[in-house]
Amino acid sequence: MTRLDLGAGQRVVVKVGSSSISGERRGQIEPLVDGLARLHRAGEVILVSSGAISTGMPFLGLDSRPVDLPMQQAAAAVGQNVLMNRYQRSLTRHELVAAQILLTASDMDMDSHRVNARNALERLLDLRMLPIVNENDTVATHEIRFGDNDRLAALVARLVRADRLILLSDIASLRTAPPDEPGSAPIEHVPYGDPLDGVRLGTSGSHIGSGGAMTKVDAARLAADAGVRVTVTATPLFERLIAGDRLGTEFEPNPAPER
Repeated sequence: MTRLDLGAGQRVVVKVGSSSISGERRGQIEPLVDGLARLHRAGEVILVSSGAISTGMPFLGLDSRPVDLPMQQAAAAVGQNVLMNRYQRSLTRHELVAAQILLTASDMDMDSHRVNARNALERLLDLRMLPIVNENDTVATHEIRFGDNDRLAALVARLVRADRLILLSDIASLRTAPPDEPGSAPIEHVPYGDPLDGVRLGTSGSHIGSGGAMTKVDAARLAADAGVRVTVTATPLFERLIAGDRLGTEFEPNPAPER
């Protein structure tokens, strides 16, 4: 597995899942930001962060994720504000300024919107800001949405021609089968184009089922097709990963991507 080279001025997109930064795990924001600051000092970094709905739920007196769309939108409207405030307070320790970017699936489908999003991200990176991207849950609908921020992160990585995409959640690595099954083993390396024949994807140390694992594989392949190297691992392992430890599951990029 290739180690993350912090000395090469890489452009890195980091995605973090809502279960890693909300509720009882909101304390993981500080070490996450410490790692982002390290990447920022070495090159350029964009954070794709879930968590608006889950962060807003307690403020609306909700114990579980709402089912109806208007309540999801209300929770997102409250939670996005609180989440960005938490990020900025932590980033201030490193004298960094966050820039909020909210996108919808249609933004990535329409040429003019996609170009505008790319131009905004490029200018923010030039200005040494730290863009934080999320789906615009207050206007998204059940029918038209990314479906998962892993896919959003892959599309952002493709959009800005990132060198690397790091997908963080509560899984340490992908596995050949669910971890409670005999013979289940972590998948450390996936060559480009490997169909993973015979692998029944499971997860390691996760509350996410096999569906969560599959979305990460789909997103990793989407980014790898465009020449982006992808790593899937757990949020608490982020700082070790960027320090050079061999962790998680790594997807090799397309050696000859079309630009």
